[in-house]
Amino acid sequence: MAFKDRLKQERTGKGLSQSKLADIVGVHVTNISRYERGENKPTTEVLSKLANALSVSADFLMSGTIEENATKSISDKELLEQFKKVEQLPNQKKLLVKEFLDAFIMKAELQSKFV
Repeated sequence: MAFKDRLKQERTGKGLSQSKLADIVGVHVTNISRYERGENKPTTEVLSKLANALSVSADFLMSGTIEENATKSISDKELLEQFKKVEQLPNQKKLLVKEFLDAFIMKAELQSKFV
């Protein structure tokens, strides 16, 4: 999901009109409209005010959730589901999985150098 879509979703989810959000943030309503159409991006200062008004982080508005980012970058859906399950494990078991993955990746990199 893009910034423009997250902004609109959060605004409508909070029951705010574009005009009301513009008043809260201190910008003209046409700016909110342009942000939601993807025509403009807010300045850092306005982004911070938007995030505060919508009770979300500026990072969320710009980048989305960790899960959205993971879904974009990991195309293997089965692997993504496995990572989600690993994330729910206790810290000690997560460390063990990370160590295993590090060892496996290192082995694969070494093998590729000698093939």
